[in-house]
Amino acid sequence: MGLAVFDLDGTLTRHNTFGPYLLGMLVRRPWRLLRLPAALPAAVGFGLGLCGRGALKGALMRATLGGIARADLARWSERFATHWAAHETFASARAALQAHARAGDHLVLMSASPDLYVPAIGRALGFQEIICTEVRWDGDRLDGRLSTANCRGDEKVRRLRQLRERVAGAASAYGNSITDIAHLALVEHGVLVNGTARARRTARRTGLTCERWR
Repeated sequence: MGLAVFDLDGTLTRHNTFGPYLLGMLVRRPWRLLRLPAALPAAVGFGLGLCGRGALKGALMRATLGGIARADLARWSERFATHWAAHETFASARAALQAHARAGDHLVLMSASPDLYVPAIGRALGFQEIICTEVRWDGDRLDGRLSTANCRGDEKVRRLRQLRERVAGAASAYGNSITDIAHLALVEHGVLVNGTARARRTARRTGLTCERWR
């Protein structure tokens, strides 16, 4: 028994989940498109390097989803998660998950995507623990801004170190981005999945395994 940590977007799933999640809600409530200009300052700031991905993510959620009731978002999140878990994940990813489950490993989904839908995807795929970016609520309605650090890069390193303090045994971790390499390097079996050429070069220099999942 050990620990197995999986990234979500581009590792388990064929595509990023955040944009499709927002778009799906906008299709259901198209009048909310009129709120998108509210996210423009954050988009410009991100483009100029004045703010990070977390600020941009929070601004987009606040603009498109802010004020929606928790129950309404929960219904959409369950539908979204059911579809993505069943139809948008790599067969290789599902096989790796099943192998770790058979070995009795503690399965953790760790993602920068928000807790609006990541826990639902995690449950559908059989994860025992979900770590992701958390969002702020105003009572029963979504505020949209982040309530935790964006779970990416250094934050994933911090979260993985905390995990290893309480979960014994050898650890495996899977990610797809060059920003995942730092936390993949902390485990006995770190795997870069479907990485870019630059990410693969960096991963190999770090001693990581590179795989192509389909």
